[in-house]
Amino acid sequence: MKVPFLDLKAQYLTIKDEIGEALQKVLDTTAFAGGPFVAEFEKAFAPFCQANQAIGVGNGTDALWVALIGLGIKEGDEVITAVNTFIATAEAISYCGAKPVFIDVETDTFNLDPAQIEAAITPKTKAIIPVHLYGQMANMQPILDIAKKHNLFVIEDASQAHGAEYHGKRAGSLGDAGCFSFYPGKNLGAYGEAGAVVSNNVQAVEKMRMFRDHGQKQKYYHGMVGWNARMDGFQGAVLSVKLKHLPAWTEARRSHAKKYNELLANVAGVTLAKEQSWAKHVYHIYPIFVEKRDELMKYLGEKEIATGIHYPIPLHLQEAYQELGYKAGQFPIAEHLAARQVSLPMFAELTNEQIEYVVSEIKQFLAQ
Repeated sequence: MKVPFLDLKAQYLTIKDEIGEALQKVLDTTAFAGGPFVAEFEKAFAPFCQANQAIGVGNGTDALWVALIGLGIKEGDEVITAVNTFIATAEAISYCGAKPVFIDVETDTFNLDPAQIEAAITPKTKAIIPVHLYGQMANMQPILDIAKKHNLFVIEDASQAHGAEYHGKRAGSLGDAGCFSFYPGKNLGAYGEAGAVVSNNVQAVEKMRMFRDHGQKQKYYHGMVGWNARMDGFQGAVLSVKLKHLPAWTEARRSHAKKYNELLANVAGVTLAKEQSWAKHVYHIYPIFVEKRDELMKYLGEKEIATGIHYPIPLHLQEAYQELGYKAGQFPIAEHLAARQVSLPMFAELTNEQIEYVVSEIKQFLAQ
């Protein structure tokens, strides 16, 4: 049996007619860059995230950068974030001229550890970016409490957490801004690159909207040096269609995760992620942790089961950030996880038969 890591075509076929109709409207009106289809998506996505405003941008990296700029992060500032995220989280900090400051993560959520934040705060610290890794939100209340105590902004990197919840509050709604990627493989994925920022901060939102459009409030009148970070009309139209289906797709993912959990619960040598009591996990990624990670992935590949790693090298060990001076061993939990993490197939259209096959082959490997 062949089990892909992700099957975008299977999803597309379930909404093909809706997508075709939406794209034809864009063609008919020639509203290709920004415009009404982006505005329509923004109008729907903000309340979905329990936020007042949404700003459509070109991709998830743009979303982080635009949010940081909108909140006034600048050269010489420091921003604290998790060390086990995709590099875009740190890149956006660097693009502002600020310095990423990494801290280790929790053993149960794999998200930024609130207990380690205060030790990393300096007079230059201006913001904290918790990353809602794999689809489960970070433990936000202690992070928010620390931020309030030290007068820091909180920017949620919710690129893997569309619709995830913390005590009933949606990802993106708790911080000063929430940033989303709509890369095609995300739970809510565009047909190309796209992203969004959500926020309740009216002043920051105005600055974000200006920055994404060359710093202009109206055409050719530039109040600041900005950038071209607009979402295009096709992506706005696609995302408006797909947003209506996201709750059902999320429940399918959660059902698949429950099935995986049941089948893997007592398998020796496999450590599972745990959904916290305060969380609604949306399972962008279904991770497991094993000692012989590379050998397992090779074995599963031979059985036509696709897998991934999120992520193999923590940011403090990446060549791009060697000038920060971090060393191996400095973030032991993230390094331990990075050496053992395997992402199993996870998408809404996955079948029980496919899940059972994946688990049976994992058991077969571990029994060798």
